[in-house]
Amino acid sequence: MEELNKTMVKEFILEGFSNLHQYQILLLIAILLMYITSVAGNFAVIVLVKTGPSLHCPMYYFISVFAALEISFVSVTVPRLLANMIVSSKKISFIGCFVQLYIYSALGITECYLLAVMAFDRDLAINHPLRYSSIMNHLFVIFLMVTPFIISCIIALFPTIFTADLKFCGPNEINHFLCDLASIQKLACSNTFISSIVTSMAAIFASLTPFILILGFYIHIIITITKIKSVEGKYKAFSTCSSHIIVACLFYSTVIIVYINPKGSQYDKFLALMYTVIVPMLNPFIYTLRNKDVKEILLKTMLHKLKY
Repeated sequence: MEELNKTMVKEFILEGFSNLHQYQILLLIAILLMYITSVAGNFAVIVLVKTGPSLHCPMYYFISVFAALEISFVSVTVPRLLANMIVSSKKISFIGCFVQLYIYSALGITECYLLAVMAFDRDLAINHPLRYSSIMNHLFVIFLMVTPFIISCIIALFPTIFTADLKFCGPNEINHFLCDLASIQKLACSNTFISSIVTSMAAIFASLTPFILILGFYIHIIITITKIKSVEGKYKAFSTCSSHIIVACLFYSTVIIVYINPKGSQYDKFLALMYTVIVPMLNPFIYTLRNKDVKEILLKTMLHKLKY
């Protein structure tokens, strides 16, 4: 009878950065510019890979898929964040919140596993250069592209379902700019032990497992590079991996801190801002400015446009 008398939450309120009243306009402009830069930059990478014949190889296909993921990733959360900063109402429906949570989680997990796939691709190219073309055939490349999506959809489903099954009877204010697992679980008025365990297990499979794979591939790569006698050969081998290493480090340095131990804290939303807005904005520049092939295609494209 007591359960029936509880008022069930029908919507949540995303507090975002409403506590930073004096910086709202500045923060709004900064996030908007970063969002536009992120979408434009990642879209430019996709166009460059598609139009540049010299970039039609597995490594750049993975980069273009990663760029498309980045566009989707920022678009799931940032537009609503910007809208909430403009309008007074910061409400999101119960279903809408969990839809955002699932899509956001699935895309994030996909990025984690795609980064592992990209590390595997570089490991294969450096350690088995003669067999690389035969192994990385068209079907296998498609398989490596699709698998992260399938894995992520399955992993993200469990914590989303277990969290949505909790009782929410108020308060309904989420101390975040997105529907985050830890922040939502803190609002539940029923026991969150099982959902917390499921979330922690999902976090291990979602971020820690691909991180260990990436670490293993790069240890193997480093061992191989140290055996190369010429300095030029070492530099050439390392340069093919440097961009990916930087991107992976930027992404994982914030994701693991937040999600391996998802208790929720006041700093989570600032860390989330780092990997949902800032890192996706930086990635296109890392892949273009540190990559000789991409820079050449970019320069040729710009010169071609200037002629006309």
